[in-house]
Amino acid sequence: MLLRRLITAGLTLAAAVSLGAAGTRAVPDRAPLRADTPAPIHLAQATERDESAALRVPALTLRGRQLREQGRYKEAKPLLREALSLAEAAFGPASLEVAVVLNELGILGKYDGHFDEAEAAYRRALRITETTAGLNHALAATLFHNLGGLAHARGRFAEGEPYARRSVELRERLLGRDHPDTAADVAALAALLEGQGRYDEAEKMYRRALDVFERAYGSEHYDVAITLNNLAAIYQRTGRSEEAERLYLRVLATKEKVLGPRHPDVGVTLNNLAVLYKSQRRLAEAAQLYRRALAIFEAALDPSHPTLANCREKRNVNDDDPAIVVLSSVAMGSVERSCQEVCK
Repeated sequence: MLLRRLITAGLTLAAAVSLGAAGTRAVPDRAPLRADTPAPIHLAQATERDESAALRVPALTLRGRQLREQGRYKEAKPLLREALSLAEAAFGPASLEVAVVLNELGILGKYDGHFDEAEAAYRRALRITETTAGLNHALAATLFHNLGGLAHARGRFAEGEPYARRSVELRERLLGRDHPDTAADVAALAALLEGQGRYDEAEKMYRRALDVFERAYGSEHYDVAITLNNLAAIYQRTGRSEEAERLYLRVLATKEKVLGPRHPDVGVTLNNLAVLYKSQRRLAEAAQLYRRALAIFEAALDPSHPTLANCREKRNVNDDDPAIVVLSSVAMGSVERSCQEVCK
């Protein structure tokens, strides 16, 4: 069925706690959102045009998602927009096929810093899902996750918390507490709690998610790396510098292996490690990491992207600014979930 293929291809956390993309503290916009067993939906008999769209829409959506996951955001956007236009023409503007593509466009908008476009895409997708399948559907849980991740990326942590909690509650009912998709939602909620300074609650939730991810995937997996990045950020914020450095170095090695050395999410961890070294007055090491992170962000991100702006502001490590600006995978969208680190 087309819809099953679309959801499997297009709903991927992290998470990104992908809240945010998740990843990016991630709300895994990374962990990628997954829906491997979507609820059955009966589709009408396809016309010849629909049969063509049934092949083209998921192919475009999948390729757009792959480019986004590779950090090639500018190349991903036209493919996803083409998929959306084709889905609207073939299946109607209020179809679940359209909602799945809109979710992917929302994730991309968060990753490339176009937050208003991302919100509009998510909210339209949620309206379609509510009307067509109801708010107890797996796609609704994914969209709640991603709306929470987007709020995290904007620094609206309290605003995003209800979305994240709804995603966790719904996913637990659908899949159980120990499913990786549930863990991605838990990690996304943790990122929003962390943003509100509720570190003890956040750390417990990150550890719960990490336990599920490691049992499901092993130690060298993207969702594991996102969650460890976010734990390291908590350690850094609460004065546990040695533990933070150990985790950041582990995360950096995993991300470079899984994503490649020039992926934007690698830049997130490089930035965080640079901030840590700067706080320890290890200025030469910090400067080297800042320069590398900045080069990655400049190559992949729009000039107006907030992550790029932040890195440019902090690259002068010889000033007396004591501020610790720690990026989460969520800010990059790595915790976002496709249909993650916590809110792709």
